[in-house]
Amino acid sequence: MDQLTYERQYFSMGYTAVAGVDEVGRGPLAGPVVCAAVIMPLGEEQRIPGIDDSKKLSAKKREELSLRIRERARAFSIAEVDEETIDRINILQATRLGMKRAIESLKLPADFVLTDGNMTLDIAVPQKSIVKGDALVYSIGAASIVAKVYRDTLMQRYAEEFPAYGFEKNVGYGTKQHIEAIKEVGICRIHRRTFIQKFWDGRERT
Repeated sequence: MDQLTYERQYFSMGYTAVAGVDEVGRGPLAGPVVCAAVIMPLGEEQRIPGIDDSKKLSAKKREELSLRIRERARAFSIAEVDEETIDRINILQATRLGMKRAIESLKLPADFVLTDGNMTLDIAVPQKSIVKGDALVYSIGAASIVAKVYRDTLMQRYAEEFPAYGFEKNVGYGTKQHIEAIKEVGICRIHRRTFIQKFWDGRERT
């Protein structure tokens, strides 16, 4: 299937601003979940080769593609949902909230939305969720790349502020080094408390 099949299908039905939306960071123990929404041009001459599920690409390739997507997109937006909100409303609802914010922040309003996975959003425009959409659908793949590069860059900055946890390598995921650091020094302000109960003793770094 061509990656632009869905976008072109809905364009043929009269939708002129089809947005793809995806998230990065549902699983980590620390940091926000980041969502991106992207409206891409559909012409072949403007197509960016190599767009795929961000997890399948090298960091260097993701960075190159993210720059090109931002330059070529008709519109894009990024939304963060922080760890406090994740703890309060749970990660699924936080992801839905982030996707909603990203869509509603687009400078060119979307009139149809394609989401990755099996996600129903509280938005005012029609939507369709597509399993493995980040690999199958051009605009969702573009959104996944933009979100991934943004979040990885953010976690690199947090690594400088909180060097004990190895965020520059694990970007907040629960690696052995990360978990051992939590046991040794406690948590920092960007940790998700609901994600670390099994191995956190209650200590918190000030």
